[in-house]
Amino acid sequence: MNALANRVLPERIPDLPPAEQLDRVLRQAAPADIIAAALKTVGRERLALVSSFGTESAALLQVMTEVDASIPVIFLDTGWLFEETLAYRDRLIATLGLRDVRTIKPSEQALSREDGNRDLWFSDPDACCRIRKVEPLARALKPFDAWINGRKRFQGGMRAGIPVVETDGARLKFNPFANVSREQIEAIYREANLPPHPLAANGYLSVGCMPCTGRTSPDEDTRAGRWRGRPKTECGIHAAPAS
Repeated sequence: MNALANRVLPERIPDLPPAEQLDRVLRQAAPADIIAAALKTVGRERLALVSSFGTESAALLQVMTEVDASIPVIFLDTGWLFEETLAYRDRLIATLGLRDVRTIKPSEQALSREDGNRDLWFSDPDACCRIRKVEPLARALKPFDAWINGRKRFQGGMRAGIPVVETDGARLKFNPFANVSREQIEAIYREANLPPHPLAANGYLSVGCMPCTGRTSPDEDTRAGRWRGRPKTECGIHAAPAS
């Protein structure tokens, strides 16, 4: 939507506080206070929120708008998303008054070179996520010193022990919903009268790319429908930085 190349950004902040220091201060803070702290630390032009516009995304976006609706929001359109997700993105932009949503797509050259038959998701899902999510997001985040995401500890797996503030190796990474419960998210939806994702009522508790997303039964973890039958549980954009 908005072209990054046409923006004149302020000079980078040379010395950001260590992630560990910020985490100690914010580990018990409310989500809105964490977002406000991120904004104060790097400024609006150096802070982005990355959203999948999935089944729980509206809650984080709602809290963000209460702090500053102008914070840039990055959305990865992988080319394999459900039409319902694209429609939900547009609905939330209008409902929440989001002012700067930037839809990012994979490189056409990478798709042609590595996934010309559009079957990479089946033969090598890690490579598919790399060219459709990891690499595009890395390019989109280059102008920023920090970013916000919506991971929660209750989602389990690699997310069970995430801090409130960490680093991705190049920039600060804020997880304002790390401590929230599923019930708190549901409360945000009720209180703000947020529309649900269109697929949620059909048993999709976590929605990603169409070929790698399935329904989830009530007795399973929220993300059990992602890459079902494979050891893979994450797309790679939240991989730990190399030491």
